[in-house]
Parts: sequence; C-alpha cells; structure tokens
Amino acid sequence: MRYLYTLAMYLVTPIFVLRLLARGVRYRDYHKRWRERFGFFSAPGVKGSLWVHAVSVGEVNAAEPLIKALRNDYRNAPLVITTVTPTGSERVRQLFGDSVFHVYLPYDLPFAVSRFLRRVRPRLAIIVETEIWPNLYFACRHRGIPMMIVNARLSERSLRGYRRLGSLVSSALGCVRQIAAQSRTDAERYRVLGAVPEKIVVTGNLKFDMPVPYDAELKGEDLRQQWGRLRPVWIAGSTHEGEELPVLEAHLEVLTRWPDALLLIAPRHPERFKLVEHAARSLGFTVGTRSSDRVPSSMHQVFVIDAMGELMPYYAASDLAFVGGSLAPVGGHNVLEPAALSKPVLVGPHTFNFEEITLTLIQEGGALRVHSADELGERVLQLLRDQPRREHMGKVARIVFDSERGAVKRVMHMVDNLLQE
Repeated sequence: MRYLYTLAMYLVTPIFVLRLLARGVRYRDYHKRWRERFGFFSAPGVKGSLWVHAVSVGEVNAAEPLIKALRNDYRNAPLVITTVTPTGSERVRQLFGDSVFHVYLPYDLPFAVSRFLRRVRPRLAIIVETEIWPNLYFACRHRGIPMMIVNARLSERSLRGYRRLGSLVSSALGCVRQIAAQSRTDAERYRVLGAVPEKIVVTGNLKFDMPVPYDAELKGEDLRQQWGRLRPVWIAGSTHEGEELPVLEAHLEVLTRWPDALLLIAPRHPERFKLVEHAARSLGFTVGTRSSDRVPSSMHQVFVIDAMGELMPYYAASDLAFVGGSLAPVGGHNVLEPAALSKPVLVGPHTFNFEEITLTLIQEGGALRVHSADELGERVLQLLRDQPRREHMGKVARIVFDSERGAVKRVMHMVDNLLQE
C-alpha cells in the first residue's frame, strides 16, 4: 500500500504544480515560495528544533496558546512552524514574527520529506488537528523523531476518507507516540482508524485556551462609538461561497425593521474579498471595506472586513455573531471567538468540524442553530429585538468558554514527558 500510495503521489504531483500556478494568479505567495513544497529552502541553521505543523489559519489560531507555552518553557529550543496555505503563513507572521522559523510543509514525497527533515532537524514533531501523511510519519519514525497529534479531531467524513487507505493509515498512526484528542468522540474515531488505544488521551480543545486579546473589547467599544452605540450591528464571520448571498439577503430583512442596521461580513479566504464587496453593491447596499474606509461610517449598510486576523475587535463590537462555514457544507468554524467575548452565536446545520463545542453551546443556551438560509434573517431579527435574551446568551457562552479551559496544560505535560525520554 505504501509503494502504491507513493507512486500515486508522484503521478499527481504535476496536478499539484498546476494548482499552485492557478492559485498564484490570485495569491502571489503561491508563486514566490513553491520550491518549499519540495523541501527546497534556506536551512535555518537549527538543531533540536520543536516543530509544529498547522495547516491553515484555524489550526494556527488553535495552536497559538500551545506555541506560546513551548516558547516560554523551552526558551533555548528553536521553534519551526509549517503551514500549507499562504493565509496560514501570514497568520504565523502576525502572531509570532521572527521569533519562529516558518516554511511550507513539503508534499508527501520521500525526497521532499527527507530534505525538509534534514534542514529543520526536529527533536519533536507536533501535528495540529488532522494531518496524516504516511511518508512523513514513516520518515519521522525512521529518524527517531517522536510525534504527537494534538487537538486531534476527526469528523465522520474524514474518517470515511482515511479508511479508504486501509492499513496504510493505521500503520502511519503507529508512528505516533501520543494523540491528544479534543473529545471522546474524536478519540473513538481515531481508535476506529487504527490508533493504539493506550496512546490516545482526551485533553480537550486547545482553542478554549486561546488568548482573548486584552484590547479586543476596548477596540470594539471604540468602533461602536464611531458608528453609533445604539445602532443594531451583527457580524457574519469566516463566510464561504454559498453563504455570503444568504447573509446579504438576511440583512435586507433586517433593514426593513432597522434601516440604520449594519452588517459586518468577513469572508474566510482573501480571494473572496472583492467578490463579496461586488455582490453587496449589486444588491443595492452602501458598502464600505476595511482596506478603503478603515472603519464603517453611519452611511454604510454593509462593511466587508477584507483583512486577515482582525475578527476579534469586530466580534466585540457586534450585538450577535453568525459563524460561517456552517450554512455551506464546510463543517463550521471557531464558535469560541465570539463566545469568549460574551456574544450570542448563530450557526448553520453543518458544524461537524466543531461538533461537540457547538452542541455544548447550543445545549447550554449560548448559541442557536439556523437550519436553512431562509431562517437566518428571522433569527437575526429575533435576537436584535430581544436584548435581555442576547445578554443571557452571551453570558452563557462565556461561561462555557471559561469552563473548558486547561487543554494546553495537559498537552504540555505530555510534551515534557516525551522530551524527557
């Protein structure tokens, strides 16, 4: 199976390259650093590094408190962070600057993986959430590099996909020393996939330990002062294709009741910034953008947040938050960001990426599920009308967020044990 898998990887590599070229038309970073995908980059001159792999923005945000703990507890160990996407790379730069070495994870080709490992020479490999690359895992075991999967989650769909590779995936998981699962459900799915039960520990979700920016609420208060404290404001964060139009249509409903209402919308991917702006203008909205107008004015009905990593102050400034990736079958995004700021949360039907967190918030009363796009406007209107309910939901959301913290401490204990060995 491994030889067949490797052969298939070589055969599809030209498709990967074409994909890089195509994406580079919209996002130039794909062109600039394509050699890193094959393990070609300037060696950072490190030895005994702690290597953390986080696919994209969401995983980088989840890993932030863990990376900061590693940096604090192992001050003399170089930190290497890998991502797959340019947006993930940009988020690493925003959070950590030059205090870490960032490079793109190479494709799972034996020569690329070997070159990568020779250059970063890790003493510990930490994979965030769900990234099972057999050749990478086998190469780490061959070199005696202990591996961990932290904040491990596995959706039902991912489980079905990995199971098609049969024994190859279970053999790859055999290279992993510890799996720190987000929940009991995730732990059970890793067992089904072939992970050794004794290696799996339920540690909770690292995202509960994410730092709430100390100035997020102050910045949110400043924004409210600029656009009007009494003005109804709601936000749609991390939206995808197929969601922006329903969100904009929901805002048309809101405007029939509150003509001065403001919608903040933050597309998940930079290539959608202009598309969403044009869609809003085509529906007749007065539109502002973060890049052009900096902050919304009293004239703006829709404000497009066309910047990465700036959601928290806007969540703080809103009356309620819809978290995207959940009306479209993407699986949902981080409901904890608005919850941490005591904001009521709305989600769509597709939340399998954050299954247990979302269910807990809904069951405790901090979030509501919208079952269809047509229902979104009605739910937003209901909450905007009912301030006591919004305040209650926000308080409950914050209580849930606070009660689940502690995953970083548990994971760091596992890290310490592996490094001592």
